[in-house]
Amino acid sequence: MKLNYILFLAIVIYCCNPLFGQRKGYWQQGVDYNMSIDVHEKTYQYDGKMTLKYTNNSGQSLSKVYFHLYFNAFQPGSMMDYRLTSISDPDPRMTTNLGTKEKPIYQSRIAPLTPDQIGYQKIKSLTFNGINTTYKVDGTLLEVTLPSPILDGATATFQMEWNAQVPEQIRRSGRNSKEGVALSMTQWYPKMAHFDEFGWHLDEYVAREFIAPFGNFDVKINIHKDYVLGASGVLQNPAHVKGYQKKPTVKPINNKVQWHYKAENIHDFAWAADPKFVVDSAKSRGGINVYTVYLPNDKPTIANWRQALGLATDFFDFCADKFGAYPWPSYTIIQGGDGGMEYGTATLVTGGRNIKSLVGVIFHEAAHSWYQHLFGINETVDEWFDEGFTSYVEELAFQQLFEKKGAVDTNPVIAAYRAYYKLALSDKEEPMSLLADYYNSNYAYSNEAYNKGAVLAQQLGYIIGQENLNNTFLTFYEHWKFKHPTPNDFKRVAEEVSGINLKWYFNLFINTTRKIDYAITEVTSNSIVLKNKSDFAMPLDVLVEYEDGSKELFYIPLREMRGEKAAENFDIYQGITRTIVEDWFWTKPEYVITTNKPAKKVWIDPSQRLADVESSDNTFER
Repeated sequence: MKLNYILFLAIVIYCCNPLFGQRKGYWQQGVDYNMSIDVHEKTYQYDGKMTLKYTNNSGQSLSKVYFHLYFNAFQPGSMMDYRLTSISDPDPRMTTNLGTKEKPIYQSRIAPLTPDQIGYQKIKSLTFNGINTTYKVDGTLLEVTLPSPILDGATATFQMEWNAQVPEQIRRSGRNSKEGVALSMTQWYPKMAHFDEFGWHLDEYVAREFIAPFGNFDVKINIHKDYVLGASGVLQNPAHVKGYQKKPTVKPINNKVQWHYKAENIHDFAWAADPKFVVDSAKSRGGINVYTVYLPNDKPTIANWRQALGLATDFFDFCADKFGAYPWPSYTIIQGGDGGMEYGTATLVTGGRNIKSLVGVIFHEAAHSWYQHLFGINETVDEWFDEGFTSYVEELAFQQLFEKKGAVDTNPVIAAYRAYYKLALSDKEEPMSLLADYYNSNYAYSNEAYNKGAVLAQQLGYIIGQENLNNTFLTFYEHWKFKHPTPNDFKRVAEEVSGINLKWYFNLFINTTRKIDYAITEVTSNSIVLKNKSDFAMPLDVLVEYEDGSKELFYIPLREMRGEKAAENFDIYQGITRTIVEDWFWTKPEYVITTNKPAKKVWIDPSQRLADVESSDNTFER
């Protein structure tokens, strides 16, 4: 009897406890940051105070929370330091080659940092609803044990004071970059870690990217009066700081002025500062205020940045039509210390570039305003969803706005396809679903994330039709803006828009290294024999030119699609009869098309959107 009672009680607790109950519907946590920063520019340190309101919508109580302390990665012996010595092809920006080009010996640039060169974030105090907490620092993470749980639906208030030192410029954040920027302040504050249906995302910082909850930011930065800033959000006091108005009224206190910024519904805040920065601005047709903040080192640099500003405003109008309206009032493009990286309503890019390179990096980082910032994509888990789709957006815009191509090619990302083929035919490809930090090489990571991710997007248009792909992007925007969608959410939207099942495509292209490889093996007077030489089945467009000069496009659906794509209106298909034939089973290696007259020429996928790794056998000409 006693045993039965205990068992009954255990079942009741199991069923009622929100930790073990059924999954709640879609939810996301909320954060509101109010920060005040006092910068000591001579020592490259700053003191910070933060009030953070954290709203728990998870359906369960939280007894712990976590913060990221990114600056702690820039210390000898950190995981980032060791990663640079263990990966086969370390980032050259982060290493020094002590050997030769033929026989490199890479040394991490973090390893020799002295105590006054390292980065750190030291917590001085942390309270939870006014009560002291217990916390410990573990590398780039701060683990906080709460005096009482945060209940579901409750909002807790954290108050924190900390001291930080800005590291030497090595990756993204840092001081005194090669281009001469004094302070590049990215991933610079203790940031609440992301908690969602998959749990806490507690990735050690090893130079990849991030995931964070959406929230509001109210940031005050006190810095020497001679500095000019560029930052996320909207500057609240442009009349009282340098750079944004012709005759500002600057009233320093102890030689410092306060820069005040606010931003709503973003998930990261970045800024940079330098006494030599200049500011330019323009407004897009859609009303977005676009700012450039850069070092005017010479006339060509100034000319490039001015031209880039005009193209950037065009970019936001272009994307609004194709991917949904940019929802924030401003976007700031800042010359920073390292490459290019996206942040909430701002980016930092290196500025000493030719005009093509400068526009390219601005378009790429600005495209991240959709994929990753408007849709809070988890870059540590679904890096291709972030970088690949961004690369797709960038290339479409670049060809139309910079290269003035007019109509976009049937495959505007053909360069990404070629890079993917090279990867797929090497021995370095890994599944694209691999966590971003864990690739064996930077070569594999960059090609999987940027190139294969772009191929996935473009090839999806081949499967469901370009018009359906365009509608998928816009429908996805309406459903998932300001949320944290997964790739499955994008797949579901594409399925709903097109009426085509896509489970097989997303599974095989993302989770495996299987390759697509079709061939035309035989052409007779009344038939065409096709073969799937690989273990990845796809629908096919097969264009046939007959000996009498007429043409016919055969469309072969795949059985598991459970549907067909509509006819497409590319120039190469104009005036050509389209014939839908019986679907092809993935279990059947060969397929025969029956023709009524002899074929002179046959080719698989004239649009070049099918990512066939060996296309030499995709055409036949008598």
